[in-house]
Amino acid sequence: MNQMPPITKNLLIINILFFLASFAFARNGVDLQDILSLHYFLADDFRPWQFVSYLFMHASIEHIFFNMFALWMFGRIVEQTLGPKRFLTLYFVCGLGAGLLQELVQYLYYSQYEVVDHFRDRLTGMLYVGKYYIIDGHALDFNSLSTVGASGAVYGILLAFGMLYPNDKMFIIPIPVPIKAKYLIAGYAIIEVLSAMNAGDNVAHMAHLGGMLFALDLILYWRYLDRRGNRWGGGYYNSSY
Repeated sequence: MNQMPPITKNLLIINILFFLASFAFARNGVDLQDILSLHYFLADDFRPWQFVSYLFMHASIEHIFFNMFALWMFGRIVEQTLGPKRFLTLYFVCGLGAGLLQELVQYLYYSQYEVVDHFRDRLTGMLYVGKYYIIDGHALDFNSLSTVGASGAVYGILLAFGMLYPNDKMFIIPIPVPIKAKYLIAGYAIIEVLSAMNAGDNVAHMAHLGGMLFALDLILYWRYLDRRGNRWGGGYYNSSY
C-alpha cells in the first residue's frame, strides 16, 4: 500500500471509509446513501454537491469491490503515467461527466411521461405528495431516481489506460488468449452501449459511457497541450500510443 501512488491510495481509502460510514449512520437511523447519492435534478432531494458525493457511495459489497479493484489495478498505472494532478483531475472530471450524462438521459427518457404533484395509490388509497411520473398508470417518484458509485470515474480510467497503453496485452477470464488493451476497452464501450439500449438491470450504463467520453476528451486535450510544450500537471505519455 505504501508503494501505491498517493491519489489512488487515498481514493481507495476514502471510498472504503464512506462505505463503512453508511452502515454506521444507518444504525442511527440516517440513510447516508440517500443523502449523498445523485438524485434526479428535478427531484426535491437533489443537491448540486451530489455530483461529487455520489462517487463515494456504493450500493453493495460487490459494487464497491469491483470498482475498487479496477481503481487499484488501472488507477495506479495511469497515475504514474499522468502524474497525481492530472490523475485526480481525470477522476473527478469523469465522475462529473458520468453524472451529467446520466441526468440528461434520464430527463430525455422520462420527459415523455405525464408529471403530477400528488398520487393516490389504488390499492391502499393513500395520498402521496411530491413529484411523480405516471408510467402505464403507475407512479414513479422523482426521488427514487438516484445514482451511486465510482463506476463512471473508473470507466474513465479504463479508457485512459487503453489510450496510454493501447498495445499492452491483458488476460481476461474466461478468454484463453491475451487481448490488446485498445481492443478490450473498445469491447467494454460496445457492451455498455448495447446494455444501455436494452436497459433493465438497474445499472447506470450511460454514466459508464459518460465517464469514458469525458476521459477521451480530456486525454486528447492533454495530448494537444503536450505537443505544444505545455505539460500541465507533470504528465508524460507512453510512446506506444
